[in-house]
Amino acid sequence: MKPITSADNPQFKALLKLVQSSRERRLAGLSLLDGVHLLQAYHARHGAPEQLIVSDNGMASTEIQALLRACESAKTLQLSDGLFKHLSSVATPTGIIAAIKTPRREAMPAKLETCVMLEDLQDPGNLGSILRSCAAAGVKQIFLSKQTVNAWSPRVLRAAMGAHFSVEIYERIDLIALARRFPGRVLATRMNATQSVFNADLTGSVALIFGNEGAGVSAELAACSQEAIAIPMTAETESLNVAAAAAVCLFERVRQHQQLQQQQRQ
Repeated sequence: MKPITSADNPQFKALLKLVQSSRERRLAGLSLLDGVHLLQAYHARHGAPEQLIVSDNGMASTEIQALLRACESAKTLQLSDGLFKHLSSVATPTGIIAAIKTPRREAMPAKLETCVMLEDLQDPGNLGSILRSCAAAGVKQIFLSKQTVNAWSPRVLRAAMGAHFSVEIYERIDLIALARRFPGRVLATRMNATQSVFNADLTGSVALIFGNEGAGVSAELAACSQEAIAIPMTAETESLNVAAAAAVCLFERVRQHQQLQQQQRQ
């Protein structure tokens, strides 16, 4: 494999466009996984990616060499370290980037289960953190409103740390229509709610709604819920970051399920 060392190389130019433009990634139907951990998470569930890009230094890594052997069916390019830095979105590149077909879900799931609905989230870090919490808490279905940040952007992928490949992500969803036909209970998180999340029943089939970082859940979507819940806080604190709030609610649900299972065993 001959390394690419010139910035005028057509293959490098095409890759740089993918890195720099969400429009190019959307047109190509590709997402970029930057780093060993993301590629390992993808490979464990989906096999080899479309393409691998490796730096000169990366070629010397035993971990990356193992990934190259495991993904031998993928097209592989080797770049000089200088060119690779232009493609990597992390401060200290690990030496490998994978291009994958973006796994968009065009159809809604046949069966709606316990899920999270996210309305108009704008911060990629928040979305990535929530996806990671959902994966850790065993919630598979995540529905994003039309105005929520792209779930497959590089920043969301980094923040989620591989959670994308453990959950089902549905984008550009009409959450109001979805909430109205959800077969279980719909709970909206709202700052002015009088019901504490710690007193709400989160067992069974539930949909948890979290809103925009500044505006919260819209009144129209909240009206589709059966309950409004809040996280109790001291008077000195106005609100929690939405990713932190989602983690609290998701793991309160985990705690309640564990408590219920213990009671059933007794």
